[in-house]
Parts: sequence; C-alpha cells; structure tokens
Amino acid sequence: MRRHIPLSLRRRPVPWDRQRPTWRDAKPAVIAQALKRAQARPSGNWYVVGATRDLRADRPLARTVAGQEVVVWRGADGRLVAGPGICPHLGAPLRDSPVRCGTLVCHWHGLALEGGPYAGWRPLPAHDDGVLVWVRLDEVGGELPLDAPVVPVRPAPERALTAVYVGTGICEPEDVVANRLDPWHGAWFHPYSFVDLAVVGSPDDGEEGGEDAFTVDVSFKVAGRLVVPVRAVFTAPEPRTVVMHITRGEGEGSVVETHATPLGPDAHGRPRTAVVEAVVAASDRRGFAAARRAAPLLRPLMRAAAGRLWRDDLAYAERRWELMSTGRYPG
Repeated sequence: MRRHIPLSLRRRPVPWDRQRPTWRDAKPAVIAQALKRAQARPSGNWYVVGATRDLRADRPLARTVAGQEVVVWRGADGRLVAGPGICPHLGAPLRDSPVRCGTLVCHWHGLALEGGPYAGWRPLPAHDDGVLVWVRLDEVGGELPLDAPVVPVRPAPERALTAVYVGTGICEPEDVVANRLDPWHGAWFHPYSFVDLAVVGSPDDGEEGGEDAFTVDVSFKVAGRLVVPVRAVFTAPEPRTVVMHITRGEGEGSVVETHATPLGPDAHGRPRTAVVEAVVAASDRRGFAAARRAAPLLRPLMRAAAGRLWRDDLAYAERRWELMSTGRYPG
C-alpha cells in the first residue's frame, strides 16, 4: 500500500565520520570502464545548448560549443532555427543581435537571417525536446549523424515539473561524466543532501551481458532527521549524458539528466565544459498538481539545490582533469 507521507524519520543518524567507507567499493576500473563504454555510444553529433525556457522572442539563445559560436531562435512560423554565431559579413557576434518577427537582424549592418542559407550563412540542424535545445555539429562530433539526439524517457510533460541548471567548469566533458558514474561519493561529498547511501548494483569491470547501470538506495535530507528514501538508477545513454531515474520511492519516474557540453579553451588554453542539468520531476500525489502550478516559484529553488551540488561536483571534475592532464591521476 502506498504511504500517505513520503518522509521517513531516521532512528539513529550516523555521524559523517562514522558512516561506512565506500572507497573499496568505488573501484577505479569499474568507473573507468563505464566511462569508456559511454564514450563509445553514438551521440549523432548532438550537443545541448540550453533550456527551452531560455528561448526568447526578442533575442537568440547563444552558446559556444567546442569553440564554435552558435545561435538558436524561433522563426516566424515557430520552428527552431540554429546556425553559426558569427555574421558572415564582417564577423559581428550574432548573440548580441535582436530577433524581429522571427528574423535575426545583425546589429552591425542589418543583415537579416530568416533561417535559410543566405549571404554565406548556413543553418545547422536543431532540436527542441520540450526541456532542452540541441544543435548538431557534424564537423565537431565527427560521428555518423543522427536525425535527433539521444533523449532518455521522461515523465509526460503535462504531469512534470522541470528546472534546468547551467554551470561551467575547467575540465573536459568526460570528467563530468566520470563524476556522475561514481555514485559512491554521494553521502561523503554531499552530506548536506544525501544520507544512508548504498550502491546495490553496479556494472562489472567490462564483462559483456550485464546491465550497464549503477543502482543506488539513498535518502534525500529534508530537515533534521527527516529524509525521503528512494532508489535511483544511473545510466549513460551517450558520451556526454548521464541520467538518474527514480525507480522506487517518492517521485518514481522522475529523471535528472546531466549533459556535458564542451565550450572550448579559456584564456590559458584549459578546456571549459558547461554542465546543463535538467530535473524532470513527477509524482502521482494530489499535491503535486499544486506544485506544478507553483513552478515559477519552485524552479529557482530547484536550480539553487542543483547549483549547491555542482559547486562541489565541478570541483571534483576539475580536480580529475588537473590530475589527468599532468599524468598524476591514480585511477
């Protein structure tokens, strides 16, 4: 029978320094092989640009992807348009140009782009999955192109509450993915959010045939001894994405998608990666309908919670890149 209250009361909270160590379980070979298999999966050359909600009627959504300036906007007919962010005339940054009635108008000399090839500017394949906006860069990805990005199964939009967090770190996309393929660090590195974490299923270190997923039983801290216990399954459907599915407990069916988009080097030549994390929450509880109606108030809180976690996890990813790039990584 379904419980009426999703909260549990921890009877005997374990102090942080007395919880069970997980370093023996977090075998470097298991994480490394899971990362290797993720990198071998096709992405179709699709990269996440940002959140669908960030698409405005008067300005393009802009991002630099692997050193390529990209702009995305909606044409007069509502369709998604994407293309290079450098004006083909004299190189103006189109990210700063306005959109007028679905036409992107260069603010330097008035070159009007309606979405088709024009004056040396050529569109790029784009996709809006309802939560995130993607662009396909075949020259960057170098893979066999796919018609659409690899998007995981999500709750139906009409019953979901979504929020998208964006952060940036000095690292490669694989460092972000490696962080998410290490669920053992959760209760140690994020004690303010997670307790009683146990990895109850993980891939072996490379044998064929097993489910390539990490299954975790964990409790989300609410306040004091109040927690929400869930089962979460982590998978990597493509090289730059890790998805957490809630498969048991409150919010069953909800997903958290972590996408890593390479941006290009910084002024010192170090790689920069954007973390675009989409939380797609769902629940069959009656009160969740009220939560959806309060989405404008809840989204900033959801983004803040994700930002707190990624403050630490980006430090993890950046540290991994630093050690890997200098040959000091012990894994």
